[in-house]
Amino acid sequence: MNSGTAASGAAAGERDRRLIVAECFGVKVPTFQGEGPSYGHPALFIRLSRCNLTCAKCDTPYTWDWSRFDPRTESTKRTASELVAWAVPSPVELVVITGGEPLLQQEHLVPLTRQLLLAGKRVEIETNGTLSPLPGLVRDGIRFNVSPKIASFGMAEARSVVPSVLRAFADSRRAVFKFVATTVADLDRIAELVEEHRLAPVWVMPEGTTAEAVTAATRVLADEVAARHWYLTTRLHVLAFADARGR
Repeated sequence: MNSGTAASGAAAGERDRRLIVAECFGVKVPTFQGEGPSYGHPALFIRLSRCNLTCAKCDTPYTWDWSRFDPRTESTKRTASELVAWAVPSPVELVVITGGEPLLQQEHLVPLTRQLLLAGKRVEIETNGTLSPLPGLVRDGIRFNVSPKIASFGMAEARSVVPSVLRAFADSRRAVFKFVATTVADLDRIAELVEEHRLAPVWVMPEGTTAEAVTAATRVLADEVAARHWYLTTRLHVLAFADARGR
């Protein structure tokens, strides 16, 4: 095989490994990580399309709900090299890979994250905690923000809570567990899951897509979250940018 044929074959192979992407943002218009341990950190976002859950309260239905959105206009296919070329020129260190459910495409995330780490970035992968990560993703420089969905979020826990996967994340020592809540009853259910599956550290985030809703839920939850010695996060992108898409 000559060098031209080899190069052509390599390019074709990468095209076959393209990720299905909903949107990328944070380069032209800067933004922050709005939730969890990196709250307030400047961040770049790669939002992947497709999800294995259908949560009623999902705030990114355009990644999976094809009864309301057209996948042909809501997603594109991009190679790892294309995504790295988009992210690397930015001085922002943190790259957040979110969804949808990113681990549906995790075989293609391994080369993407490897290239991002080599370029000096650090990576957070936001996942619903129903799919175990490949060994190639469980490495220094990558953290998982695992957000199991309890029943009040509009998804049957028989599908959204997978004990073996939660244990795998807990054992990895590279995961935090972030739960969305609105009521004290939600916190009681979260406490049951935390104890049963030995989850730590635990972050609680108030549900809401308006500043008023987030603030109201925060005031309901704050004392009880503090009493349980968990962490509390708000939703900075909602408070700062009114939940605008791409912020």
